[in-house]
Amino acid sequence: MSLFRNLFKEGARRDVITLFHSPSNAASMRAHTFLKQTAAAASSTATEDQASDHSKQSKVDREFDLDVQEAPPTSDQLHNILAFLGPSSLGSAVKDATSLEDAEKKFKASETSFVRPITVDWENGKAVVGDSESEILKLVKALEQ
Repeated sequence: MSLFRNLFKEGARRDVITLFHSPSNAASMRAHTFLKQTAAAASSTATEDQASDHSKQSKVDREFDLDVQEAPPTSDQLHNILAFLGPSSLGSAVKDATSLEDAEKKFKASETSFVRPITVDWENGKAVVGDSESEILKLVKALEQ
């Protein structure tokens, strides 16, 4: 029955990965492109007997939906993102923030203080600041567990 379910994607719940994106930011564009390619590769229907060799690709087995947000996060989303990142990474998510309270205060004063790109896995409570493909791939591969 699981083969049938996988074949027709019935009953499958897909995780959502959110990218807080700025099209004018080169790092954000790289993260966006990488996530689109990773999502497409995860949902590809290539089989082992096809001519191309997929063994060297960093294939993600779990399909996910990519939610691209150009708007800044809500204050609740920001609070969750900062909690996911932990105290040592607050300044990388909100410019020059030194504490959780400082980050929230700076964000309320100016939403442009929110740094992009930030990739968020809400379900597993993880976030990645920047366009590091290895860190983003680690976040996406954690969906499989």
